Amino acid sequence: MRPETNAALSEEQKRLACAALLIEVAIVDNEFDAKELACLQRVLEDSFDIPKNQSAELITLAQNECMESTSMYQFTQQINLHCSPQDKFDLIVGMWRIAYADGELDKYEEYVIRKVADLIHVAHGDFIRAKHHSRPSQ
Repeated sequence: MRPETNAALSEEQKRLACAALLIEVAIVDNEFDAKELACLQRVLEDSFDIPKNQSAELITLAQNECMESTSMYQFTQQINLHCSPQDKFDLIVGMWRIAYADGELDKYEEYVIRKVADLIHVAHGDFIRAKHHSRPSQ
């Protein structure tokens, strides 16, 4: 495999893992509504440089991956392999944005974000900073 092919595959794996973890937050409260979907697309496009025309396809692929997976480990492993500390922080910010998208922060959404932050080695201070950074203006 050529290096650029390997790099492209790594970038795809990273994007899919990020999308899957973002979806985990959206679905954990059993309500994946239009606000959360729109927020998910914005997070993917803005934070992870995914072109608009590819975000819907990535979301569908990530939803399928979530349904087939038995744990978040396969996704957090990809994040740990392919993401910088800033990428990890951006992921946690995106997860908080999705959790706040419907106007209600569910305890299960917070649990998933906290669990992912631990699994991808985001410091507690950064976890809190991401939460405050993502909180909607009152």
